[in-house]
Amino acid sequence: MPRPVPEAQPDARHRRLPRRRAPAGARSGARPGGDAAGPAPGAGRRAVTAPRAATRPGLGRRLLRRVPLLGAVVGVVLALWLVAANDVGAVGEAFGRVGIAGIAAVVLVRVVIIGLCGLAWARVLTGLTGVAAGPFVLLRFVREGVNVLLPVASVGGEVLGARLLTFWGVTGAASAAGILVDMFFQVVTEALFALAGVLLLSRLEGEQAATLAAWCAKGLGVSGVVLVAFFAVQRYGGAGFVERRVSALARRFAQEGGGAPAGGGVQAALDAVWDRRRWLPLTHGVLLHLAAWFLGALEIWIALRCIGIEGVTLAEAVVLESLSQAIKSAAFPIPSGLGVQEGGFVLLGSLFGIDPHTALALSLVKRVPDVVLGLPALMAWQAIEARRGLMAPKAVPPVV
Repeated sequence: MPRPVPEAQPDARHRRLPRRRAPAGARSGARPGGDAAGPAPGAGRRAVTAPRAATRPGLGRRLLRRVPLLGAVVGVVLALWLVAANDVGAVGEAFGRVGIAGIAAVVLVRVVIIGLCGLAWARVLTGLTGVAAGPFVLLRFVREGVNVLLPVASVGGEVLGARLLTFWGVTGAASAAGILVDMFFQVVTEALFALAGVLLLSRLEGEQAATLAAWCAKGLGVSGVVLVAFFAVQRYGGAGFVERRVSALARRFAQEGGGAPAGGGVQAALDAVWDRRRWLPLTHGVLLHLAAWFLGALEIWIALRCIGIEGVTLAEAVVLESLSQAIKSAAFPIPSGLGVQEGGFVLLGSLFGIDPHTALALSLVKRVPDVVLGLPALMAWQAIEARRGLMAPKAVPPVV
């Protein structure tokens, strides 16, 4: 039986129970003259339903949460249609010609690519936190695993990576600022990589290549305007916007790791990251991302050589990789570009005389590292969550 509360025990001196306290509701409802007032009609209902109404997300937010799931359904349908519209046996045969050695080489190249991206992320916050490059590289694999294997939009891994970084003692504002700048560098270098692909594509003969190059150039123009606006918001006079839109994430991260910095919020952290004296580490971050994008063309070249496509040059591999990544990024609501990547390879492969079943096999080869590296990354995420308390550094790093 539960132990009684002290108020319910008899008073030893007077041998009587102490007077019970009036319920909070009764006290609040009493009139100044002493008469008890009953609750207003519907007051109890409002007390119960008001918190529910306050915490219930709006219609727009509920629809936004379902976008990745709907995108996954669309991607699966598109992928199945592409496979059904082509010879499944021929796709399997082309995939089988890659062999274990070819698959291992592609996976090894992907390891190097993700490692370079992790180092680029670390360079963004070099000198502003006391965290070495190792956790950034590890969390970069986690970001990649979440984006390619879970039904989330392509930025879900970035949000999670920023949150996990606070487990190493990085402030929430610094973590949010670091992920914003890293994403900006990643998109900028992807646009430069796509521009290189468009320039190489424009040198090909044929109306189809010219039309595709013109459409890609227009898309890059729109992307350039968006990137300039994104940079201006971070760097010049965008403090109010950034604080309203991103400080909520910083507060969530602060609950997981270090608190919000006393000197300011996300905008103050962004100002510290973009300080002109830090041009060298920021330049390193850009160059590392750019090298990672171009290294991705090596995956295409290895896979096509193993399949048996002769005469494939690195320039053609750059066109295939850059434009397929651009198409995949444009369909960011679809998790991992499922179906979109396959369709992009079929479209681009026709420019170089690659038949559809070989293009689909190439896309399957590109997805093997997603699974081989993504599953251990998700397991590492769970291990980090489980051992969160053990990963806090002994010394508090400098506050951004």
